[in-house]
Amino acid sequence: MSSSALIIGAGSGLSAALARRCAADGMTVALAARTGEKARDVAAETGAGLHLCDATSIDAVDRLFTDIDAEIGTPDLVVYNPSARVPGPITDLDTAAARAALEVTCFGAFLVAQQAARRMVQRGSGSIFFTGATAGMKGFANSSVFAMGKFGLRGLAQALARELHPQNIHIGHFVIDGGIRSDRPERQDDGSDNMLDPDAIAESYLQCHKQHRSAWSWEIELRPWQERF
Repeated sequence: MSSSALIIGAGSGLSAALARRCAADGMTVALAARTGEKARDVAAETGAGLHLCDATSIDAVDRLFTDIDAEIGTPDLVVYNPSARVPGPITDLDTAAARAALEVTCFGAFLVAQQAARRMVQRGSGSIFFTGATAGMKGFANSSVFAMGKFGLRGLAQALARELHPQNIHIGHFVIDGGIRSDRPERQDDGSDNMLDPDAIAESYLQCHKQHRSAWSWEIELRPWQERF
């Protein structure tokens, strides 16, 4: 029986690279996104099932996993990618937008992890991975909301690693310390590999998923060779 992956926050960047890499490895892939507009092409390309889900909604996440139960069963790998930014000085930030961003970046990860963990603990295996950022390691000026969300995400991952590793559930937090290459003009490759290649990031996720449990990583920091520490 082939293994399976559920990727939350599916789009055209890292999530698409993850979907392609997992499919190339023979995994059955399911994608979940709030609207699905950016994920339709990669779903068609990889044969992945596409589900609409607001990851901040308790009921929506519950329904998603019920649907996944019927479609592919308990995934072997679940990846949580969504995040939201509300930049600006704290004196000017919209409080409702700030709360909504925290729910996307952090609370949604909790909801997904809870549903995944319930199933994986019952089965006795699985991996739950979270996509972090530099902001989860140090807070920058005018980025308080993103820092709160990513610090919370890292705390969730660290706590779950201590809780679930002894139950054979692999938790991974990936610090993406640099810009990810994309089709946007300011994010295109100039030939120097000064930005993270999404395919290379996806490869690191899969390598982590395949680690022997005697030597599990709970956190991996990824940065381009030119990125400053």
